[in-house]
Amino acid sequence: MLQQNPLQTKKDVEKVLLDMWAPLEPYYDQTNSRIRMGQTAAAYSESVAGLECFSRVLWGAAPFIASNGSTALWSKHLQGIVNGTDRESEGYWGEIHDYDQRIVEMAAFGYALCLAPEQVWEPLSEDQQENLVNWLTQINQNAAHDCNWLFFAVIVNIGLKQVGAPYDQATIEQNLNRIDDFYLGDGWYKDGEVAHVDYYTPFALHYYGLFYATVMEKDDPKRAKVYKERAILFARDFLHWFSEDGRAIPYGRSLTYRFAQCSFWSAYVYAGLDDIPLGTVKGIILRHFRYWCKQDIFQPDGTLSIGYHYPNLIMAENYNAPGSPYWAFKSFLLLALPEDHPFWQVDEQPLPLLPKSKRLAKASIVIKRHDEHVVAFTSGYQHTNAHTHTSSKYEKFAYSNYFGFSVPRGEWGLDQAAFDNMLALSEQDQLFRVKRQVIEKKVENDYIYMVWAPWQDVVIRTWIIPGLPWHIRIHEITSKRPLDIADGGFALGLSESGITIDEKSVKTEYGKVSALALSGDAENKHIYPNANTNLMQKRTVIPTLTKSLNKGTHLFVHAFYGSPTQAKAELPRLENGIIYLEDKEWKLADLMKKRDNPRFY
Repeated sequence: MLQQNPLQTKKDVEKVLLDMWAPLEPYYDQTNSRIRMGQTAAAYSESVAGLECFSRVLWGAAPFIASNGSTALWSKHLQGIVNGTDRESEGYWGEIHDYDQRIVEMAAFGYALCLAPEQVWEPLSEDQQENLVNWLTQINQNAAHDCNWLFFAVIVNIGLKQVGAPYDQATIEQNLNRIDDFYLGDGWYKDGEVAHVDYYTPFALHYYGLFYATVMEKDDPKRAKVYKERAILFARDFLHWFSEDGRAIPYGRSLTYRFAQCSFWSAYVYAGLDDIPLGTVKGIILRHFRYWCKQDIFQPDGTLSIGYHYPNLIMAENYNAPGSPYWAFKSFLLLALPEDHPFWQVDEQPLPLLPKSKRLAKASIVIKRHDEHVVAFTSGYQHTNAHTHTSSKYEKFAYSNYFGFSVPRGEWGLDQAAFDNMLALSEQDQLFRVKRQVIEKKVENDYIYMVWAPWQDVVIRTWIIPGLPWHIRIHEITSKRPLDIADGGFALGLSESGITIDEKSVKTEYGKVSALALSGDAENKHIYPNANTNLMQKRTVIPTLTKSLNKGTHLFVHAFYGSPTQAKAELPRLENGIIYLEDKEWKLADLMKKRDNPRFY
């Protein structure tokens, strides 16, 4: 049904929302205050997970009903709000504590109070309104994680303010001031004091900032202006993460939220921003929706699954419960726009002509594009965190909108670990280490440099020359122990229609990938990782360069190819110390001099 939706009009987008909401109906519990779907668990209780699914529906339901949308499911949801906030009800959502997952889910109720008070607040009796206020105001007495979580209390309090209920202005001020500390400049935020730069910049920090700027424009014009100005700057960079067919680059954590990747653009339109033409933004949003509606993201009962292109718990975070993917509903904010809004009237436009290369300095990323293939080349981070598969999600050399990335399924050998776009090293015992963080890094327009140490007595200096369909990696490995190394390329999906293999390359209907040793005598090996390790394809092959090393210093120059269209391109080469790539020449000796504070660690 969703695949047949043309996604051209407001009615079409509303139908997508309703077609995704309807399969949840059998899973409302007897009090309607929880949606208990799925059979897996997260770090928090099943009771809280039921609230999570219930609340995340509001990110789409609230703008829908705010714009006169109608569905019988709303009465069920409203009854759930009544019971969930009533201490005497079996469905009560409970008292919260510091760092409680319910802090996250409370934001959706503040959002709904802002957007649709006539449907959320006014139908409640005075006692029911008081119950809702009492439950929500717990957020002001409990600590939140020092990251995008600080916005949740802000959204709750402005929601209470919009309906004339008691709210905490001091919490709003304190949290917004702290969030300003995360701003990096040029439109970019990091998600906390010591944090990564990823999709939490667009689908959390900017999203809430633009929502605040719109709702509170008269009350807080100074901040509203700042948030809009920052979003305008960010949008000019964020354009580069998308291809014309609607795909975005999978990078970082929380990718099970899927089409939340375009929620920033919905907030951009909702806030009235037009620095990028409205037709262009409309095209990004609608093509992104169409793309996701064609993917295998639904369970047989029609509910959203945990995963990316297909149901996949291997790549999930510890905070991904069965209802977590419904955070994708944030992209439906555009449904709050009335039928006669220019967004619904303007013609959908393609992406503007974007440069083939774009350095995003604040994100430490260089974006390369070749036709519909878009790849982010990254330097990694000087810190790490405890989230699941951090190395896979932040420390690979390249992230592709077509080939995705892979995560380990086990710890033994190359096939369990699925090391695409990574250099993996072992003490010749089949247990591999990869880059988890960097010691130094530098991101220039035409190269990326990083220093990292998988062991205290093993130091690796890596230079990346970004490019498409070929890119170059240079590794200088200084080791006081013998090692096995494996430098993996892009992971290519396997298909029923056959495969073509030679020593260096693999071709399937999904494209072509290759690995080429220009220097260092590494041997080619095609790795067939365990199933379900890649975000995009259930079964893959990774062209890999392998070598056993003795103690000492070793230099490798490797070239990797990835193209969904099997695009023809001249082979890179290394001759007389000069690397030839994409009609450019690189003197290897000069490139290796481009290092900060060269020293042994």
